[in-house]
Amino acid sequence: MSERKLAVQVQPIDNVASIFAEVNAGDTVEVMARNGSIDPIGVHEEIPYGHKLALRDIPKGETVLKYGESIGIATMDIKRGDYVHVHNLDSARARGDWKE
Repeated sequence: MSERKLAVQVQPIDNVASIFAEVNAGDTVEVMARNGSIDPIGVHEEIPYGHKLALRDIPKGETVLKYGESIGIATMDIKRGDYVHVHNLDSARARGDWKE
């Protein structure tokens, strides 16, 4: 029996979820929403424990939302099941060179 891989979507508007397992390409993560529903998502690449998984396609330039808050802007198209981190996300917080 394989270990369950879990992630949490805190707010309904979130387009990423936090993963609570080490995840490898090809794994399926069970994403639990606040209402208790579970959405299985196939993962495309390794994602470390505590990092972010895209819940849906996020086009380049779109705001990335976690915990109901903006955590940055997608710097490239991100597909459902992709790892979301500094390689495809530009922080919009505490930056003096960027204006919304």
